[in-house]
Amino acid sequence: MFGSLLSGFDAGVFDDFRRIERELDRFLFHGYPAPSGIRSMRPGTFPPMNVGVTPDRVDVYLFVAGIDPNAVELSLQQNVLSIAGRREAPSSQADEKAAYYRRERFAGEFRRAVTLPEDVDPERVDARYRDGVLQVTIQRRESARPRSITIQ
Repeated sequence: MFGSLLSGFDAGVFDDFRRIERELDRFLFHGYPAPSGIRSMRPGTFPPMNVGVTPDRVDVYLFVAGIDPNAVELSLQQNVLSIAGRREAPSSQADEKAAYYRRERFAGEFRRAVTLPEDVDPERVDARYRDGVLQVTIQRRESARPRSITIQ
């Protein structure tokens, strides 16, 4: 009965409505909007980061392409690593005249903080920038590292 009424609509339109409905449900019942793609982050989350740990160290990778590494401030207080800086928007007349449908490149000030394991050594931190990736390596305290004990 309703098939003839809906036959003129593209099925993709209804898929879009279902997606919007799911996102509204997440927003209303979970308190936050869902990212809209596989590589999307929540608004205000910049720079993206990966954190890895080994028994000897903690590695934090910050993806800061297009940012001068000297403009990034890093600080480690207790076991919280803070990252702050500013990413400038590219300036061109074409950008000012354009009507954007989607803008995913972040521009402006950013600040992130990540809690690290409690056994990191704030005196043994190394930061390197290469190809748009800032790698921060924090060694763990010797006393916290696992050690093998021989049985006699």
